[in-house]
Amino acid sequence: METQSTHSRNQGFTLLELMVCLAITTIIVTSLLTITSVSLDTWNKSRSELRASRQAKSMIDSLSRDFESMVLRNGNVNEWFSAVAEDQTIGKNLPSPSASKLIFFTSATDRYNGQINIANKDLGGDVSCVAYELQYKDPLTQGGRGKYETFVMSRSIVNPNKTFVDLLGKTDLTAAFNSYATTVSDPSNFVCENMYQFSVTFNVEITDNSGTQPTQVTVPITVGPDSGGNTARRFRITGLGILTDSVQGVTADQLAAGHVTSIRISVSVLSDAGIDQLRSRTINNNQRSEFLAKYSYQFSKLVQIPRT
Repeated sequence: METQSTHSRNQGFTLLELMVCLAITTIIVTSLLTITSVSLDTWNKSRSELRASRQAKSMIDSLSRDFESMVLRNGNVNEWFSAVAEDQTIGKNLPSPSASKLIFFTSATDRYNGQINIANKDLGGDVSCVAYELQYKDPLTQGGRGKYETFVMSRSIVNPNKTFVDLLGKTDLTAAFNSYATTVSDPSNFVCENMYQFSVTFNVEITDNSGTQPTQVTVPITVGPDSGGNTARRFRITGLGILTDSVQGVTADQLAAGHVTSIRISVSVLSDAGIDQLRSRTINNNQRSEFLAKYSYQFSKLVQIPRT
């Protein structure tokens, strides 16, 4: 006679076993979520930095090419280069602290839309006038007003035939360029976006006669809204020399007899996330440093200028 077993052959998990499995599953899922979150943050940061570097490269490369082919002529009263710090702030909810307007002459290769030596397209001449300006606008709209407003760097080029007639040989280049000022904001002159600020520093070589022997000294002069020290609100190069605001330890005669050896371009680019933040809220002075540390990237380049 067979006896029936008191234990079931299909016995399930005990409560303790289920709790151990649940704990292990929770640990694994939590680890995966942490790794995924860190990976996403790293990916987003790398993507933002890569996009910022591309924006900065577009601006710096364009400005460098124009600087390297800059046209200056000595022995005349004409103005050849004008850098002016904006009197008004640019931007919304976080104004740009530095947005100089540059106007100068260069032998840019994209004159006549690059159609050089083409019949009925090239009207002669190789000296063009270019202007760079930082604006806060929507780059997708003609008027510049829209829901995608951001800091936009624009570059306008005046072809040699118009440059010769309207701009060359003027003692005040900024005033002469007023008739072309509206062309800078044209959408076709877009260079890059999210350019929060940019500045140019001119390294000027002067002669120091304070010692027993004259020595050559290089003085950096940055164009910015706050004059004083080595910062000037306006920097001009004329056929008679350099004209600018008073610079500490340098006389006007030394500047007039000096020459620019190189120009350092410095830019700050905001990430897309930073621009989205600016569209929705105002950044006060206490939050500014933290905001820029999180959402901005800095780039710079030194451009050598041939002596004329």
